[in-house]
Amino acid sequence: MPAFSLSPLSPFSPFSPIRSFSRNHALITATLLVALTPGAFSAQAACVASSGPTITPVIELYTSEGCSSCPPADRWASSLKGTGALVQAFHVGYWDYIGWIDRFAAPAHTSRQREVALRNNLRGIYTPQAVLNGKDWPRWGGRLADTQEPARVSIVLKQLATDQFEASVTSVPGLQAPPSWSAYWTITEHGHAYRVQAGENAGELLKHDFVVRQYTQAGEYKARETVAQKLTFRSIAATPGHERQVNLVVVDPKTGQTLQAVSLQCAA
Repeated sequence: MPAFSLSPLSPFSPFSPIRSFSRNHALITATLLVALTPGAFSAQAACVASSGPTITPVIELYTSEGCSSCPPADRWASSLKGTGALVQAFHVGYWDYIGWIDRFAAPAHTSRQREVALRNNLRGIYTPQAVLNGKDWPRWGGRLADTQEPARVSIVLKQLATDQFEASVTSVPGLQAPPSWSAYWTITEHGHAYRVQAGENAGELLKHDFVVRQYTQAGEYKARETVAQKLTFRSIAATPGHERQVNLVVVDPKTGQTLQAVSLQCAA
């Protein structure tokens, strides 16, 4: 399919107090003991993920249900489950005019793809496009190379409530992190499928994993060794029947290179 030309970028609980009207002190004590046992805490309170010493591979796949060459790339992305890579399938809408509207597409995804193209000195944007740690990866496919590059920031990501999350980002001492870093959040989901009714993929049953359902930029911050920068995030509600991941990716704002990333999957 022909590549599109670049256009200018758009600006881009705690426990409730126990009220007992009983005069039985033993009953009150038993109630407190039950409330304070570890099993009484929700799974949310224990849902936390920490980044490792090496950079987590971050793959961005730009795809569309209206693109006849995209299904093989979608299947390849699905094959990356369990590899340790943080995969994000950004659906774009610039093929919708052919006759099929991709329900997962968003203008922000196309804007991000344009940013990636500019950083990589590309003349246009296209699908399917794979990007690995900020770099255009035209020969995507197969297994990922294990580079074991040391991470220059560390991340701890935890769930605070059903759709509320907090991350602590700290520069790793001695690894010459850039003077500042930027970050973005995504919500990705597995197990989506739809039979396309029109366009180049008419009649095809397309299956998608790692579908980006929410993309939120988190700003730019000065790098500070040993001092954690706190980021908070409120996600959209989970889609019933689809596993979801909450992802935070920290990058060098000048190059787009991944500094570190972490993915969190909590029990529904």
